[in-house]
Amino acid sequence: MVEVGQPAPDFTLPAHSGENVTLSQYKGQKNVILSFHVASFTGG
Repeated sequence: MVEVGQPAPDFTLPAHSGENVTLSQYKGQKNVILSFHVASFTGG
């Protein structure tokens, strides 16, 4: 588990465009915000 203030582990997820995006590709270049929306877009 990640503690507050620790760097996030590297991960890869699909973007809306279909290509994969890896967190480390932005290291030192941009700020990244992670946002989780539980049950969003589920229709329920």
